[in-house]
Amino acid sequence: MLIEVLKSKIHRVKITGADLNYIGSITIDESLLEAANLIPGEKVSIVNVNNGERLDTYVIKGQRGSGEITMNGPAARKVQTGDIIIIIAYAQMPFEEAKIFKPTIIFPNENTNSLN
Repeated sequence: MLIEVLKSKIHRVKITGADLNYIGSITIDESLLEAANLIPGEKVSIVNVNNGERLDTYVIKGQRGSGEITMNGPAARKVQTGDIIIIIAYAQMPFEEAKIFKPTIIFPNENTNSLN
């Protein structure tokens, strides 16, 4: 039996842009991706703390150290620049493995989106 568990979480980062005309996805600073154990193309859930919106999309690598968190495509209508979001990724694994699995959770500075 496989169960779905929390794999990675970027807790409380600020939206730096919203690009409605992009094909889709969320662009995330490469340093945040690495710290949270996320990869480009990975499916993530987005929770908007400001308005309660929830959506699923996939990751695009942003410029390292930029603090960029840009919602792209139609999902850009679900956020505004300055909104605080939580980015969550899940993984499927056998039940026994899930019992001992430790997710990667990071807490960037929500004003700058930096890890310092």
